[in-house]
Amino acid sequence: MSDLLILGFVLSLDNFRTAIALGALRLEWRRAGQVALAFGFWDAVAPLVGILLGRYLDRRIGSTAEYVGAIALGAYGLYLLAHAWRTAAPEDYDRPWALFGLPLPLSLDNVVAGTSLGLLGFSPWLAAPIFGAITALTSFVGLQLGRAAARFIRIRSDVLTGVALVVMASVLGMGLGT
Repeated sequence: MSDLLILGFVLSLDNFRTAIALGALRLEWRRAGQVALAFGFWDAVAPLVGILLGRYLDRRIGSTAEYVGAIALGAYGLYLLAHAWRTAAPEDYDRPWALFGLPLPLSLDNVVAGTSLGLLGFSPWLAAPIFGAITALTSFVGLQLGRAAARFIRIRSDVLTGVALVVMASVLGMGLGT
């Protein structure tokens, strides 16, 4: 059980980093909770899929999962920067399609982790909810930390988030984040 808790925490760290960057958007508490639950949902579904599908996905997705996540982060960051360049500063930046869709590519590495757990005989019905709960919690904390940091960094929240996501994507894409 402690192995699952440690692995769940480690796997939630990419979502935690992303949540800190998204926190600069200053989402309301309710929306931050919804976004954190979306992160947790995908981090629960991904290992469940990995465990159930087995080793085949490990061979197919394993080497590209990190790149897909980095591309998704970078694309959303570039979108925010382009949007900020073309528009006035938003009072409330809330794009549900992006906020709720972003966690999916970040969870692809959890498919590989789930596959490994399945090969080791772990129950999908235990690992998935543990990973989901840990990720939801760390993501919510990350959103609040990002929100607090944005109060001290006086630039547009969408620009700050866009730059943070592009930098994070670049670091992950170059393999420096692992």
